[in-house]
Amino acid sequence: MLDTSDLTAAVERFADRLRAAPQSRLQQGAAAEGLALARELAVRAQAVETPGSEPRIIPDAGVFVVADQLAVAGADLAEALRTAPSPSRERERDEAVALVREARERSGL
Repeated sequence: MLDTSDLTAAVERFADRLRAAPQSRLQQGAAAEGLALARELAVRAQAVETPGSEPRIIPDAGVFVVADQLAVAGADLAEALRTAPSPSRERERDEAVALVREARERSGL
């Protein structure tokens, strides 16, 4: 099975920073970055779990919920990659980790 602990750790760090951020920082774009990332991770998880199906998009539930949305989407992707039958999931995991780091940097958190 694929080790996804680096993906899980990166997502949790960003989610924790979102939870700790002041409302003004969240409204200045940090929450939008988190939501965009959560949506991307969710789409990727769905593509692994049910290839070819129409992805469901995470709704915008507000700036105070985005950290939890990100944490759930990241955990879903990590689990999907960890249990996927294909041995070539390392690249997908590495891409997801890079996406998390880039989004965190853009958010300023």
